[in-house]
Amino acid sequence: MTPLLSATTLDEARALLAAMEARGLTLATAESCTGGLIAAALTAIAGSSAVVAGGFVTYSNAMKTRMVGVPEEMLRRVGAVSEEVARAMAKGALRETGADLALSCTGIAGPGGATPGKPVGLVFIGAARRGGETRVERHVFPGDRAAVRAATVDAALALARRLLASS
Repeated sequence: MTPLLSATTLDEARALLAAMEARGLTLATAESCTGGLIAAALTAIAGSSAVVAGGFVTYSNAMKTRMVGVPEEMLRRVGAVSEEVARAMAKGALRETGADLALSCTGIAGPGGATPGKPVGLVFIGAARRGGETRVERHVFPGDRAAVRAATVDAALALARRLLASS
């Protein structure tokens, strides 16, 4: 079984937190397929409370709507696993927490849940910057459920670092 929070993942979390703390910025998460693992990686680092504002585990569509304001119509139209929903989740986490940067993810970790055009391993990761841009990446990660979830955490941390570096 793939470890969910590897030493490399924790190093990436530490580097992101340090970069954000140096700039006086805060971060929030809105997670579906990872079930809070991005927040867990960040809060595994001592002193993370200086940066981490909070997080939402929005596993169901109802929670995506209730907690971070993803429109029900959007969920019906494009489905939870979509670029649009990842974008809305990230923006909603910014709005609800007042953080400076937010990460989101929505995907199919498997082994079930695939549909035509949406295979197991498909994940959309969003990163939104207050007053700045929102980026969404589409990935299809290989492996079992644990591997997909771990890869999602790593990709989300890397996306946050890139967004931070570009602003």
